[in-house]
Amino acid sequence: MIDLVPVRRALISLSDKSGLADLATGLARHGVELVSTGGTAAKLRESGAQPRDISDLTGFPEMMDGRVKTLHPKVHGGLLGVRDNPEHAAAMEEHGIAPIDLVVVNLYPFLNTVTSGADRDTIIENIDIGGPSMVRSAAKNHAHVAIVTDPGDYAKLLAELDANGGATSLTFRKRLAAKAFGLTAAYDSTISQWFAFADQGERFPQTWTRASTLKMPLRYGENPHQQAALYVPIGPAAQGIAQAQQVQGKELSYNNLNDANAALELAAEFREAAPTIVIVKHANPCGVASRDSLLDAWTEALACDSVSAFGGIVASNRPLDAATAEAITQIFTEVVVAPDADEDARAIFARKKNLRLLLTGGLPDPARGGQTIAVIAGGILVQDRDNGAVTGEQLKCVTKRQPTEQEVRDCLFAWTVAKHVKSNAIVYAKDGATAGIGAGQMNRRDSARIAAAKAREAAETHGWSAPRTVGSAVASDAFFPFADGLLAAVEAGATAVIQPGGSIRDDEVIAAADEAGLAMLFTGMRHFRH
Repeated sequence: MIDLVPVRRALISLSDKSGLADLATGLARHGVELVSTGGTAAKLRESGAQPRDISDLTGFPEMMDGRVKTLHPKVHGGLLGVRDNPEHAAAMEEHGIAPIDLVVVNLYPFLNTVTSGADRDTIIENIDIGGPSMVRSAAKNHAHVAIVTDPGDYAKLLAELDANGGATSLTFRKRLAAKAFGLTAAYDSTISQWFAFADQGERFPQTWTRASTLKMPLRYGENPHQQAALYVPIGPAAQGIAQAQQVQGKELSYNNLNDANAALELAAEFREAAPTIVIVKHANPCGVASRDSLLDAWTEALACDSVSAFGGIVASNRPLDAATAEAITQIFTEVVVAPDADEDARAIFARKKNLRLLLTGGLPDPARGGQTIAVIAGGILVQDRDNGAVTGEQLKCVTKRQPTEQEVRDCLFAWTVAKHVKSNAIVYAKDGATAGIGAGQMNRRDSARIAAAKAREAAETHGWSAPRTVGSAVASDAFFPFADGLLAAVEAGATAVIQPGGSIRDDEVIAAADEAGLAMLFTGMRHFRH
């Protein structure tokens, strides 16, 4: 395979014409003949270059509103011809096909057209055909042709030509070809998704693709022996952790990002609520509180489980102030996430040089649609994201005793937190703060007991007269299959229960609640989380 290929002829056809003048100047320095299309040719002439029109090369005019201009043997023969293959060389000579050594192309702005709210006809018209065809032809024949699809690579191209006397190396062409096929794959994926989801209204199309681009490699995955990277979607996305500005701190790890996302998603549930602080450890909340100030919310959230909060992730539903920042920095914290932070708060966090401060500029909408994926052996599981929520009006009281207004508020608070706790999940809450959280147990009774034990430990730590589970509401992410889980909550002192209902033993559980004098609410909605 040939290493150095001199660039004598370049075909340039661009939607995004940024950097074109400098590129043309650099190519002219190496005596490269330019062939170009419509608007690109006009822009080149404005910069002083003298490109050859594509219609002059093909012998056919651009036609059908520009739909047909480069789909011609004299273009694709010049791109696909294998120069050191005698049969290819003979065919090119017989048909007057000149080799093209460099292609500079970017594609019609399909995605931008969609997100601009354009009508269907305009969207369809912005599906590029000739561009991807040239990209693929040049990339396939990278042994002889260089393909540049990113204006950010123009400087690298010119540096390559300068270093090799006007030629490109095989290594450089391979790298460009890989990037080019990534571009066309992502472009087609975006078009496919638009047709399936937006145009046809499908939820699970026959072919499911999702295009993403690398944002950054990570130090490692969940464990040091695993490699990892962060990708972001090509196209519309929620304003989340992946888009956050890292103001300070060490490099983010896989676990940092995963835990910070869990914290932000829960904080976002309280976007319309009072100032709220969420503390997360290993993707599970260990303390959540809403108060009149962020400082008070932090104090109450930390009080729930100060042991687990050490080395945790903190998220806020409001911009951070100095007093809250000062309090947070009193314990070791890995990551702090917030919509913003004032200058005084930033200065306080800056004292902890390893603490990672992420500012998101806003909170994702907890009610947004979309899908989530999980990779399994031999496949991918795809589901709607859990954006389910209930209001007080939707709750059904199934016990003899009706809940008080405060118990309803505490039930809804606990239910919101439980949605973000790994199953089996039990959450005790009282007066807008978690009192105990039991996560990830194989049975619901053990989760209830662990949450109660944490509450007792918190009472001992802070010198309270009783655990805050006394007089609390308790939420269960799924129904109680037996009364034992409910009875564990009764032992902890809960007075109200919120759960989905739907067990074949609901009557038994309701009877146990009535006997204990509890008020119990059914949501009719489950929130398993794995």
